[in-house]
Amino acid sequence: MSIAILPMSKEFNWNSTTVGLIQSSFFWGYLLTQIVGGIWADKFGGKPVLGFGVIWWSVATVLTPVAARIGLPFLLIMRAFMGIGEGVAMPAMNNMLSKWIPVSERSRSLAFVYSGMYLGSVTGLAVSPILIQKFGWPSVFYSFGSLGSIWFALWLKKAYSSPKEDPELRAEEKRHILGGSISKEAVSVIPWKLILSKAPVWALIISHFCHNWGTFILLTWMPTYYNQVLKFNLTESGLFCVLPWLTMAVFANMGGWIADTLVSKGLSITAVRKIMQSIGFLGPAFFLTQLSHVRTPAMAVLCMACSQGSDAFSQSGLYSNHQDIGPRYAGVLLGLSNTAGVLAGVFGTAATGYILQRGSWDDVFKVAVVLYIIGTLVWNLFATGERVLE
Repeated sequence: MSIAILPMSKEFNWNSTTVGLIQSSFFWGYLLTQIVGGIWADKFGGKPVLGFGVIWWSVATVLTPVAARIGLPFLLIMRAFMGIGEGVAMPAMNNMLSKWIPVSERSRSLAFVYSGMYLGSVTGLAVSPILIQKFGWPSVFYSFGSLGSIWFALWLKKAYSSPKEDPELRAEEKRHILGGSISKEAVSVIPWKLILSKAPVWALIISHFCHNWGTFILLTWMPTYYNQVLKFNLTESGLFCVLPWLTMAVFANMGGWIADTLVSKGLSITAVRKIMQSIGFLGPAFFLTQLSHVRTPAMAVLCMACSQGSDAFSQSGLYSNHQDIGPRYAGVLLGLSNTAGVLAGVFGTAATGYILQRGSWDDVFKVAVVLYIIGTLVWNLFATGERVLE
């Protein structure tokens, strides 16, 4: 959508505020299923929950061009429907990782899985301009939406919610996985009062909000920034947007390797999580402050790439921390913190359109930098790598 919105806004004569509204409407639905998705995953397993989500959002993607032609309210509803499906994905993935991955491999595995999202963005941003130029903007939604059915067939055949359910897993592999982590039993009751009484849980929630404000602004508005400020055309906007996401995929895995190496050498999990997340906050903050000083498009693209590359260290910081502090409730904890992250996406994406009509891109980046600094302080004061929920 971040690429397709450019020709769509011309065809339907949308202003910046309307574009911001459309971009944020995805998060309305995404917000609704974060906690619910976590509860479902912790109770029923990640496989059926993630499978349901992918089919749901794939259908909504295919129907997006139809909704846009009918009218703006229908497009907003369809984008929200897409968000409903995608909302269960991260809680379900976190639940499965907590069951499948020993603590000694946690950062690397999570970074590797999540880097798929970055590589998906790379593919989408690179291919979308080509599809739009050859077949029109609706082809983007038809093409990517159809891929979900292929994935779903493979998922049903090969995926399992836990090692205990996989008949092809060798006995020694199963012992290694189950021996390297704690209780894998499904959760029957969620202890909400206990969960919400823990300061490290609130550190996750607040930090996730601060982190996602900047991340989602870059995700949804970067092509527009390249087009309006750097004067790139549609194809150039898409191609240059690839670089930061490719950087994130590389740096996420690099950060995961560094984090697990530090843990294996005896550094506490708490110290590792604080170091990695501090890089994930302060790195983007520094490079965003440099954007107002650069004089060439190449330097602006480099700043964006460095900002998102350092952002990817968060995979070994706050994104790994749910499994540290409460492995049995990893899905619910991710749902809670990502709900705050989604609220940042809703408000940040819409607010960016509002700010741009009355201010400048510098104002947009200043707000993100302030939140990155707040997140750094909260994280280092209250986060822990120790288990606080049994």
